[in-house]
Amino acid sequence: MPAQSARPERSGPGTASVMDVSPFKSSLVKAVFRDVTSMHVSRPAASAAASVTRTVLAEIIDGARRAAAKEARKKLIPGDLLSAIDRNVELEVAGKWYDHSPTFRSRIGVLYDAEGVMVPSPKRSRSRKPSAVVGAHRFEAGVRKLLWSQGATAVPAMVRDLDGIASVFLTNLARDAAMVVRERGVRRFGTVTLAMPGEAAPPPSLKDSLQALSTRRGDGRTIGRDDVLAATTIQLFGGNLRQRALTEAREATQNTSAG
Repeated sequence: MPAQSARPERSGPGTASVMDVSPFKSSLVKAVFRDVTSMHVSRPAASAAASVTRTVLAEIIDGARRAAAKEARKKLIPGDLLSAIDRNVELEVAGKWYDHSPTFRSRIGVLYDAEGVMVPSPKRSRSRKPSAVVGAHRFEAGVRKLLWSQGATAVPAMVRDLDGIASVFLTNLARDAAMVVRERGVRRFGTVTLAMPGEAAPPPSLKDSLQALSTRRGDGRTIGRDDVLAATTIQLFGGNLRQRALTEAREATQNTSAG
């Protein structure tokens, strides 16, 4: 009888256990929040943000794995990332990184300003001021752990892109969570239903819970779990990925204290 692999295999979206330890540590998540806001971040909020980021990255890796499998490859390359995003619009979550990364430059094409002058490629910043792009390297350890948990390996350029996507996504999530606190709720609320031609649209099973997140209660100095969940509804389209991210974040924070 052949020996079984020690690495857990992911057979499809949503099969990873939400009880797994997040590859993105609470200290890293809180550091990202501190880059964009002086508000206190509760432990449930940090756990929810880590869970949502993990869910998004896991879905991107899964899509890239499927693209690589079609070419009988196990090691992921940047082209697999492009294929995954091209097939699933829900994975378009890090526009700032797309502008920065060489992987996406050919996909975006040559950019021109209002005067018709070509916009040069962004250069690596030497500023010490924290930013999602400059701080992307902080996510490498977590990304490698997530790849390992998915039974995947990737070339360095692919790891770098996953680092950048995680950093930009979490930074945007932190900004929107802070905005939810300041505005005491979600002022730009909506949902988008995605379906393939000929397929029935999935029922809006989370409609009531999403509407509940549009109004905020609590003090104006602390970012809580529900603020992160509300920010998730802003960052992600109203498809399966958003529903799964919200569900897994809720489950991941069920036993987290409010400190």
